Amino acid sequence: MKTDILIIGGGIIGVSTAYVLAKAGADVTLVEKGEISSGASYGNAGYIVPCHSNPIPAAGVLTQGLKWLLDPESPFYIRPTFSPDLLRWLWQFQKYCNAKAYWRAIPLIHDMQRESLSLFREWIAAEKIESYFRENGGLTIYKDARAFDAVCKEVEELRAYGIHFDILDTKALQALEPLIRDEVIGGIGCETDAYIDPALFVRALAEKAVQHGAHILTKTAVLGFEKNGNEIKSIKTTQGKLDVNQVLLAAGAWSTKLAKELGIDLLMQPAKGYSITLTNPSALPSRYLFLGKSKVAVTPMGEKLRYAGTLELDGYDLSINKRRLGALRKAGDTYLHKIDGEENPEIWAGLRPVSPDGLPYIGRSARVSNLVIATGHAMLGIAMGPFTAQLAAEILLQQMPSFNLSPFKPERFC
Repeated sequence: MKTDILIIGGGIIGVSTAYVLAKAGADVTLVEKGEISSGASYGNAGYIVPCHSNPIPAAGVLTQGLKWLLDPESPFYIRPTFSPDLLRWLWQFQKYCNAKAYWRAIPLIHDMQRESLSLFREWIAAEKIESYFRENGGLTIYKDARAFDAVCKEVEELRAYGIHFDILDTKALQALEPLIRDEVIGGIGCETDAYIDPALFVRALAEKAVQHGAHILTKTAVLGFEKNGNEIKSIKTTQGKLDVNQVLLAAGAWSTKLAKELGIDLLMQPAKGYSITLTNPSALPSRYLFLGKSKVAVTPMGEKLRYAGTLELDGYDLSINKRRLGALRKAGDTYLHKIDGEENPEIWAGLRPVSPDGLPYIGRSARVSNLVIATGHAMLGIAMGPFTAQLAAEILLQQMPSFNLSPFKPERFC
């Protein structure tokens, strides 16, 4: 079998790129080792939040992470282990845990999310996709006075970047969301943010991509690459060999392993996150809620309610840590009045791809001439996915990218 453009990865970025390319009339095939949206694009919080464009590395993050090592319920956890890849990643990560790098990244992430939000609106309207997409904003709430004071100071600085929040006291928060408990002392609100059921959206968009002419092969794992010089000529898969002209690597956290087979050292760590989704909850918030210091996202998705959070650096281990999972509901019950749901909620764990500087990898490889890479979006893969796809499609179609991609060079740590 032969295809002009082969996409590896059936998450938000791969599917969105297939959709854009198919609409442009390109010959495109997507391969996914599992089902569409079966990885990190499935059980995440579904946030599209230009107001929250903070990169993971920031001043004090590693220090706080060391303090959290002994807390099995902490939001950020690094499993103590001797891993050369993790040590190299941490060495680069600490270089970006400073104010200069932090404020340099924010406008880039903000603009990527803003452009993606516009594409979500456009695609959902054009294709009549029902995915519980809502643009009524959200609230970030705090019980800790020190944390609330710190975020209020940051809000003032963010205004210089065109990012605006409302600072709200307890009564103002409860007027907007009665589920908030009296122990919450304040919070910030942003009316321009949105949220979505990510799996519903990605799967519906995949169907639209096929209708526009894309080929999608699920349960098709990549086994290896055949090269001629610095070009990929074909890809070996569990469904046979595919001859290709160009390749997009958009396999999320698994991109590192595939890139290594091509001689590319894509410095990235898989960061495990969890979610619990309640069916028919006793109450639903009217917008998304982010539980300040606990860093737990609470998202209404139609008749379901999802609690999502944690960032756990533990390699490719997808096992469930019940205590860390329980911390999600525990946080919900301390910030919000108790919400009950049907027994046996859906439990999920997934791996998010995290670069050392908190910015994604987007661009054509310098080492493999017909390879484009699009990964490394950490917890904002959904939020930046559509615009990342547009940029990847522009590169693959030999067009001038509509965004400055120099900060996102795939081999910037090689």
